[in-house]
Amino acid sequence: VSPDEEGICSGKYFTEAGLVGLLEQAAASFSMAGMYEAVNEVYKVLIPIHEANRDAKKLSTIHGKLQEAFSKIVHQDGKRMFGTYFRVGFYGTKFGDLDEQEFVYKEPAITKLAEISHRLEGFYGERFGEDVLEVIKDSNPVDKCKLDPNKAYIQITYVEPYFDTYEMKDRITYFDKNYNLRRFMYCTPFTLDGRAHGELHEQFKRKTILTTSHAFPYIKTRINVIHKEEIILTPIEVAIEDMQKKTQELAFATHQDPADPKMLQMVLQGSVGTTVNQGPLEVAQVFLGEIPNDPKLFRHHNKLRLCFKDFTKR
Repeated sequence: VSPDEEGICSGKYFTEAGLVGLLEQAAASFSMAGMYEAVNEVYKVLIPIHEANRDAKKLSTIHGKLQEAFSKIVHQDGKRMFGTYFRVGFYGTKFGDLDEQEFVYKEPAITKLAEISHRLEGFYGERFGEDVLEVIKDSNPVDKCKLDPNKAYIQITYVEPYFDTYEMKDRITYFDKNYNLRRFMYCTPFTLDGRAHGELHEQFKRKTILTTSHAFPYIKTRINVIHKEEIILTPIEVAIEDMQKKTQELAFATHQDPADPKMLQMVLQGSVGTTVNQGPLEVAQVFLGEIPNDPKLFRHHNKLRLCFKDFTKR
């Protein structure tokens, strides 16, 4: 094969110089993005090439950059911001092939829902007309029969990366939890009478899990959703999840290094403060006051008791 002016050959083949150049660019890009773990993976490919060429100068440079990358992992872990994710659904014949399609958008870190909503509203409003475009404010399932056929609708929802329990055994570090992401989740509170929020004993929750066709980070900042799964949590299951979350917050606050008294004060206030509505005390009174009559609830009742045991221990 004959390389072009930049040393890169057509198709899938590269000269050694072309390949090295591409890998060095990739390492620099990963470093700029704060993805220092990926820098190490790139250099794992480069190091054997320079070792074979006995190029001590380049090896010295690489190991210097590796030391810098690992040092940043140690000092910046947990402080790096890799991105914020939103699910965007398109509804209406005006969108053509996009009608009823859903995507997960990756936005810069700490992007607010209002920011992406304003941007997409401006973009599609300019395309279809501001009077034609409408943003659906809630995250409830969209019933197309209730939509105006002459309008274009966008539904935007904040989503978080979702992992099964078994996955968490391998996703230990902050980087692990923000890399190779294909599943995302958002929650929608509801009651059986149609209201979004109600008393503890009537508060249900719908967890929607989305699977994308490719994993983030990707060359595109939006990826289409190829699978959707819904899980309905009963009121006692919602209470169990809330108690587990409070216990995790307490564990995190009490194990911070260095210790953060302000963070601990806030978490404690939210956990045991008598002024907090629907806090742990009310959860216990509502769900643990009496043994449930329905045998199907025995398992959840016992699980909630164990959650409180762990909570009081924390």
